[in-house]
Amino acid sequence: MAKLLHHKLDPSSRLIRLMAAEYSVTLTFEEVSPWKRKPEFMDISPAGSLPVLIDEGLPPVVGWLAAIAVIEEQFAPAAVEGLIPSNPAHRYECWRILEWVQGKLNDEVTRYVLEEKVGRRERGGESPDVSALRAAKTNLVEHVHYFNWLVASRSWLAGDSLSLADLALASHLSVLDYLGDIDWSEIGETRDWYARIKSRPSFRPLLADRLVSMPPSKTYADLDF
Repeated sequence: MAKLLHHKLDPSSRLIRLMAAEYSVTLTFEEVSPWKRKPEFMDISPAGSLPVLIDEGLPPVVGWLAAIAVIEEQFAPAAVEGLIPSNPAHRYECWRILEWVQGKLNDEVTRYVLEEKVGRRERGGESPDVSALRAAKTNLVEHVHYFNWLVASRSWLAGDSLSLADLALASHLSVLDYLGDIDWSEIGETRDWYARIKSRPSFRPLLADRLVSMPPSKTYADLDF
């Protein structure tokens, strides 16, 4: 059975956990703090990237993109639509939005929030940089405006069916929600879209995640938020 090195609030790790669950892939889990940069982890992932997929007899699969490729190659269903759309237009849109979420949203919002609220804490209790958190909150508003427009004009982010794009955005929003950085009363259409994903069986393990001495926001595990 393959093992996933992950952090509970790493959105890329959450993306792979959701993908595996949607494809009914059973994984074991080992939690790693990328901020501590322990030598045994850095030997496997020199950039300190998560997640890392480890299977017996194979080299480690480092990073979310490589993990997606492996899971899709080995476990994507043949009889029904998978998480990468078969329709070319929807497939290209899936990859475009996936790049937006994992790149732009992460770099402008999620990465800052995690670094200030979790990374500093796990490195030894440093105080968060309030100005960085303020900038991330401002950036999030602009991203949400765009996502509101997308989900108001289509069934799912990339088209007619659930895709990796949906799982990626849901992973980031779930992390921000855990840390109390989302006001759902002002999210609009994205809130309704997220409620659908949050209610899926694949999402239940994520809603049970807890960091020691850092409980989630009140809305985090509430399906009727």
